[in-house]
Amino acid sequence: MQPQVLKPREVKLSTRTEISVRRLLPHAALRRIGAWVFLDHFGPTPQQDGMRVQRHPHTGLQTVTWLFDGLVEHCDSLGTRQTIRPGQLNLMTAGRGVAHSELSLSGAGSSLHAVQLWLALPAEQAKRAPSFQHVETARHIQLDSAGIDVFIGEYAGIRTEAEVFSPIVGAEVRLTSRTWLPLRKAWQHGLLAIEGAARVTTEAEPVAIDTNELAYLGEGNGGVWVEPTGAQPARLILLGGEPFTEELIMWWNFLARTPEELTAMRNQWNAQSDPSSTEGTDALAAYPLFTDELGGWIPAPELPNVTLRPRG
Repeated sequence: MQPQVLKPREVKLSTRTEISVRRLLPHAALRRIGAWVFLDHFGPTPQQDGMRVQRHPHTGLQTVTWLFDGLVEHCDSLGTRQTIRPGQLNLMTAGRGVAHSELSLSGAGSSLHAVQLWLALPAEQAKRAPSFQHVETARHIQLDSAGIDVFIGEYAGIRTEAEVFSPIVGAEVRLTSRTWLPLRKAWQHGLLAIEGAARVTTEAEPVAIDTNELAYLGEGNGGVWVEPTGAQPARLILLGGEPFTEELIMWWNFLARTPEELTAMRNQWNAQSDPSSTEGTDALAAYPLFTDELGGWIPAPELPNVTLRPRG
């Protein structure tokens, strides 16, 4: 298929001050790439007060944080307190429910730059117990001029230690000249330009992507040629995975299979506003309180007036 170039949309997030967030997934033209259902690219932005995300929930998915610059402290309802640095992976498996907060820290240069991604959990894993994994070092390989850090999943015979539940890949590609990137034909793939610009050539016509643009390659490609097109090297994120065909409802920070399940998730989280009630007690049991530098929590917004339907 002809690669499809997707442009991001700007999203204003009141919990992330001083950050320009560009959202590539979900997109009006593309819901997912394999099990990848969410992709935000933010920064580079001044590090001071760059990210202040109070306690909030996730269910039915895995959150994947990959930094290019800066320092971020992650705290969660499992008792985790973990600082993530560039070249390290934070992987939080929400399962039946987990809450966390994120705070950028000074001490690692003046900027914050990262991607935040979500992976859908398959139905048989969606209610699993929550967990957290921090991976200090990505698996590095060199292909011609491309230095590749595989931070999750599997690529070119390299498998990472990150625990995932669908066949996927997530990798950072630093490119100085034309290079062949092998791909799995049965998988869907996409390439996001993080810095610089690049040309992506499949068996169809080549396409050009600039910073913040994503080339969706679809299925059927055994590989692509990629090359930087500007004066500087290009930095890309490669995402891929086996097609994920389950129908999902993704709203706010929840991933569900039915409208009723989604409503229950939302109501359980917000019930902690009245901890003396039975529902509030259940909410605090599901999402134990934890201490961080931010304090407070983010209530789920009102559900839309239309019934949200599962989508494939």
